[in-house]
Amino acid sequence: MERSLYALIGSTLFGFATFGVASLGFLWSNPGSGSPAPKAEVDWRLLDPISYENLTVFPVVSSREYDTSEFLTLEEGLSRGEVVVREGGAETMIRDRDGRRGAWSGSGASVNQLVLINQSKRPLLLLAGELVSGGKQDRVIAKDRIVAPGSLPLPLEVFCVEHGRWSAGAQFTAAETIVHPSVREQAAVKQKQTDVWASVVAGSSASRASDAPAPRVAQRDLAMAVEAEAPTESYSKIYASRRVGPSVDALVNEIERRFRKETSGLKGERVVGVVIAYSGEVAWSDIFASGELFAHYWNKLLRSYAVEAVARPTLHEKPSMDDAREFLERLEGREQTESEPGVYRWREINRDGLSQIELDALSPKVMTLHRLLLRRTS
Repeated sequence: MERSLYALIGSTLFGFATFGVASLGFLWSNPGSGSPAPKAEVDWRLLDPISYENLTVFPVVSSREYDTSEFLTLEEGLSRGEVVVREGGAETMIRDRDGRRGAWSGSGASVNQLVLINQSKRPLLLLAGELVSGGKQDRVIAKDRIVAPGSLPLPLEVFCVEHGRWSAGAQFTAAETIVHPSVREQAAVKQKQTDVWASVVAGSSASRASDAPAPRVAQRDLAMAVEAEAPTESYSKIYASRRVGPSVDALVNEIERRFRKETSGLKGERVVGVVIAYSGEVAWSDIFASGELFAHYWNKLLRSYAVEAVARPTLHEKPSMDDAREFLERLEGREQTESEPGVYRWREINRDGLSQIELDALSPKVMTLHRLLLRRTS
């Protein structure tokens, strides 16, 4: 007799109850195990830096890019209803691989785990630091990953960025926000909920010399924003508040204006990423497999870089081009690797205060969809 949808869901729930890395087919390996990792791009080129106040952006351009139109982003999937995110225990109508509909209910809500269902026909791209708003608390995605099309409900690792609320809210939506680098670092590298909470209300976790100029948004401004407009310590409300938002907006608008001017005359090349510096320190880079993917994330990323900048000292030192070029070089060292066969591979290398994280798609073509390199602050 053909298995019913409910039997299929039941077996899935059993798998959740015994959930572990192995149960989802993940493989942890050292270099050399499994298929070889794609080679790093060799034709990235830096444009002249774009600076305003203490933020400098180096556009990264390439004459070669991959076709990434097959991939669905979280914002697109949630807005179209093709991706569903729920608290554990929340009943959700799903459609199985044969198109049959039925109800699914998880085992209970958890701070660091949600349930995600990709009901689309496209692989879903998730980036660490993307914010989903709603449910019992706002959360951010813990790791870059890809979710196969038509997948059954799967546990999704997340971190909370709304410390003071644990109550029913609206259904989850994409907040069109990527949290700023100090928070992304805690989520993507350190992977500790307490450190994520601390970084939300601390602004920037970068060290500050005692004689450094004060940041445009000081710790007292964040504290007053929480008291007046974000009593639950909601990330979105803090950084859109009257005490913080205008400073961020001014920086975003000016950098965006200069960025458009610098990149408007490109011929035969596309902007695929950026290298970011705060004052004289090159600290961060996000590079994608295509100009299309970069363009989708650019506005959210720029705002995240600006949030970081306004919480750092207002030094006007400028970084060197040579320091920025180092952020285009692939780190060498021991790799920590997580993969789902035929879907994706996630790789991390840590060396000399730097962390490099790469997300490789394994289908329909092997490519590095996203590469993050950061200078750790802790």
